[in-house]
Amino acid sequence: MSIYIGNLSYQVTEAEVTAVFAEYGSVKRVQLPTDRETGRMRGFGFVEMGTDAEEQAAIDALDGAEWMGRDLKVNKAKPRENRNSFGNGKQRRDSFSRSY
Repeated sequence: MSIYIGNLSYQVTEAEVTAVFAEYGSVKRVQLPTDRETGRMRGFGFVEMGTDAEEQAAIDALDGAEWMGRDLKVNKAKPRENRNSFGNGKQRRDSFSRSY
């Protein structure tokens, strides 16, 4: 499982996130997504830690905490939804009406 971190500063680095979360246990991975077009940080990230207990300790301590001038939102990451361009897994048949 991983942890979602929201409301991150756009200047934050993986090393800084690792250092903060390392206070609560071993950090296995930090992921900070960037915008495809601009390359700029998107303001959120994910952290994987060694155990569920370490993850919960980090969530309990950091959710709502102020860091780099922002109030963090920290919780268990939800599984990624399968995004389908047609929504709900249903294919769209005709996008226009036929009038003959």
